[in-house]
Amino acid sequence: MTENNSATSTTSETHSNSAPADSKAVSEVKKPSPNRRGRGRRRWDVSQFKVEPQEGRVRFHDFELPPQLMRGIQDTGFEYCTPIQGASLPHTLNGHDIVGKAQTGTGKTAAFLINIITDLLNHPVEGERFMGEARTLILAPTRELAIQIADDAVALLKHTDLSVHCLVGGMDYGKQLQKMQKSHCDLLVGTPGRLLDFANNRDVYLDQVEVLVIDEADRMLDMGFIPQVRRLVNLTPKREDRQTLLFSATFTPEILRLSGTWTDKPVTVEIGAERVATDTVEQKVYITTADEKFALLHNILVGDDVDSVMIFANRRDICRTLQEKLNKKGFKAGLLSGDVPQNRRMKTLESFKSGATKVMVATDVAGRGIHVDGVSHVINYTLPEEPEDYVHRIGRTGRAGSTGTSISFACEDDAFLLEPIEKLLDMKLACTMPEEKLLQEVPAKPKRAPRRPKADKPSEQSKQQSSVEQSEQEVAPVDQSVVRED
Repeated sequence: MTENNSATSTTSETHSNSAPADSKAVSEVKKPSPNRRGRGRRRWDVSQFKVEPQEGRVRFHDFELPPQLMRGIQDTGFEYCTPIQGASLPHTLNGHDIVGKAQTGTGKTAAFLINIITDLLNHPVEGERFMGEARTLILAPTRELAIQIADDAVALLKHTDLSVHCLVGGMDYGKQLQKMQKSHCDLLVGTPGRLLDFANNRDVYLDQVEVLVIDEADRMLDMGFIPQVRRLVNLTPKREDRQTLLFSATFTPEILRLSGTWTDKPVTVEIGAERVATDTVEQKVYITTADEKFALLHNILVGDDVDSVMIFANRRDICRTLQEKLNKKGFKAGLLSGDVPQNRRMKTLESFKSGATKVMVATDVAGRGIHVDGVSHVINYTLPEEPEDYVHRIGRTGRAGSTGTSISFACEDDAFLLEPIEKLLDMKLACTMPEEKLLQEVPAKPKRAPRRPKADKPSEQSKQQSSVEQSEQEVAPVDQSVVRED
C-alpha cells in the first residue's frame, strides 16, 4: 500500500490508459443523427457529483478516491461519511491496519469496501493471473451477512471491471465453482467453512491476498469459527505483507488477543453503541407476562403505523411456533433461522425486501447483516441474552436516515436481561405497562363456511331441462294415483 500521493498518480495513469478502449467503444456504436450529435458523449467526472461542505461532516470528496468509485458512491446515494467511515478511511487509505469497534448499521461495510476498491483500482495486477487467486478476502460469520457484503460491493463496483465472488455454505458447490472459473477474483467474500472447502480443494488460492477483512469478530468467536478463521488467515501472506481490517462490536480480552495476532501496528477506532441505538430508533419496553406476549404482539401488528416488522426471539423453536401462529391469524410471516435451508432463507429474505412479506420472524442469525430499507418496527419477543445482540436487532430499523421503533417484551423470565443492555447503552430504558386494549385476547379465527357455487345465468339447455323436470313433477301425482288404484 502506498501513500495518497502515489495513489493519485496511479489513478491518473489508469484513466489515461483506459481512454483508447473507451474511444473504441464510442466508435463502434451507431452514429447519432445530426440533431442529436454529441448528446450522451460527455464522460462522467467528479464535478457532476456535488455535495456541499458541512461543518463537522466528512465528505467522500475529501479523500482522493478513484472517479469510477466516486460514481458508484453517487449511485448508492451516499454523500457524507458515517462516523466509522470518517474515522477509519484516513488511516486505511494510507495502508494502516485497523481494529474497529462498531455495530451493524454504522456503515462499516462501506468503510472497508471503499478502502479495498481504492487499493485495487490504484494498483492493478500486471502480468499473469490465475483463476481463483483472490486479491482481497472478507470473512463474515453468517451467510446473510456475506451475501449482503457482496451485494454492496457489486453496487460500488458498477463502473469498474473488478469482480466479486461470494462463497457461502448451503449453496451448490459446483455452481459456485463454475462462477469462480469464469472471471478473476478481485474481491472474495464468504463464510469460514465454505471458504476452507474451496481452499482445501485448491479451487481458491489466498497466498496473494492484499487486504484481509475480518468482520463481526466477536460473532465469529461466539459461533466457534475462530479455529477455521485462524486456518484461513494462515493461508494468506504474513501480516506485515497484507493490510488487515478487523471489526467487532465488543473488545473482549479474547478479541484483543486475536487482533494482536492478526494485525500489524493497528490503529484503533471506536464508535460507541449509544450513537447507533438512540439516534433514529424510538425504544419501548413493555412489562408483560409470558402468557400475554402473543396477544400483545398480535395487537401491535394490526396497528396502523406498522408497515414492515422484524420479530426476534432467542430460540429456533420459539420462532417457528410464532410464525405458525401468526400465519393462522392471517399474517403472511416469513422465518429466518439456522435450521431453514439456505435457498429458502434467500427466497424468504427477497420476499421481505420486496414488500411481499410484511412480517419476518428471526433468530439472531438474521440480526446481523440484513439490510432492508423501510423496516418500521423491530420487536424483541424475547430479550437477547447478549446485550450486543439488542443493538444489532434494533439496528434493522431506523436506517438510511429514516426513523424506526423498537418494542421489547420483558416478562418474569427475562426481565433481568434489561440491566446489561442498559449498561451497554449507557442509558435507562423506559419500561411501561401496555394499554389494556393491547392485552385483549386475540379472538379465534372463525371457520369459513363452505362456499356455495355462484348462481350462474341458466343456459337454454338448463332451461329446457328444468322445464322437463317441472313437467315430470306435475304429472307425477297422477301416475302415482293410477298405480295405487291398480
